[in-house]
Amino acid sequence: MGRVLALVVWLLCLTPAQAQEEVVAGLSQNSVALTVNFVGSDILIFGAVRRDGTIPDGPLDVVVTVEGPPQEATIWRKARRAGIWVNTESQNVRAAPSFYAVASTAPLTDILSPEADLDYRISTRLAIFEARSGGDVTDPAAFTEALIRIRTDEGLYQEGQTAVALERDTLFTTRITLPKNIVEGSYVARIFLLRDGAVVDEHETFIEVRKAVLERWLYSLAYDQPAIYGLLSLFVAAFFGWGASALFRLMRS
Repeated sequence: MGRVLALVVWLLCLTPAQAQEEVVAGLSQNSVALTVNFVGSDILIFGAVRRDGTIPDGPLDVVVTVEGPPQEATIWRKARRAGIWVNTESQNVRAAPSFYAVASTAPLTDILSPEADLDYRISTRLAIFEARSGGDVTDPAAFTEALIRIRTDEGLYQEGQTAVALERDTLFTTRITLPKNIVEGSYVARIFLLRDGAVVDEHETFIEVRKAVLERWLYSLAYDQPAIYGLLSLFVAAFFGWGASALFRLMRS
């Protein structure tokens, strides 16, 4: 046993110490309030790389993702039957991010290996968890691509639209735009450090997106007490209608 321990110590002494790289990141804001006049919000994501030892060989890259709450989705394919467009095939998606943005120092295909992408599910395509609907679907991957295309057009999926600025392999910054049509919930921001296509460190933080107090109360009232919400809407409409009429008569007198 003593000889084995001595051999292990000798091998450790011969092995050069590798530098540990760790990402330290922050956000310009950790919460977003959804008000009636909400038109979107820009989130500044910044940080630095902390190291112990010398800088390893190979270029350093940074990838930043922001993911909204997952949702189930069903994608339909339409076909023309007897002159009418009807739904023919469907694909069920078990969990698709309601919002997903990817920013990087270079195109993902140039800096991220397929193995690392499969492990960490960084690209938009792998961030979607599919549930195959059956053998009657000829090309299920086309349905996922359709979902990505639709949500990209809506501004809910963003990949390669923003870049990460990296200075001296240490400081990085980027901006992610949350559009006005986002849903409330906890949004996960992940920052990845990459070297030679592999992930060397990952940092995770959260952005809370919530409705403002009045908006949340009206939303809960509309879904929990629809009758009261309808009566309240009629009262508000009648009140403002009467007020406008009274103001008009006052102006004419």
